[in-house]
Amino acid sequence: MDTTFTPTKNTKRFGQLALLEGISFLALFITMPLKYFMEMPMPNKIVGTAHGFLFIAYVLFAFIVVREQKWSIKRFVIFFVASLIPFATFYIEKKYLK
Repeated sequence: MDTTFTPTKNTKRFGQLALLEGISFLALFITMPLKYFMEMPMPNKIVGTAHGFLFIAYVLFAFIVVREQKWSIKRFVIFFVASLIPFATFYIEKKYLK
């Protein structure tokens, strides 16, 4: 029951969010040194705000998609943990949403 995948609008949006959230996470690796070593806080503020919004949207859509697909809570936990690890949302998008 946990292995079936039916593409829907929500799964497509979740895949897009997974990619955007991963990109925003990686962008923080660029803006953090700008903030702390070059005293340029504005890029980090912009990217940080975008990343925060995308993180929340990613987690909400993970919950929606897990319920919609009738996947287990274990799959939701995998999606959530992936949002905390750089590059992991790219893996989620490729492995679970294609």
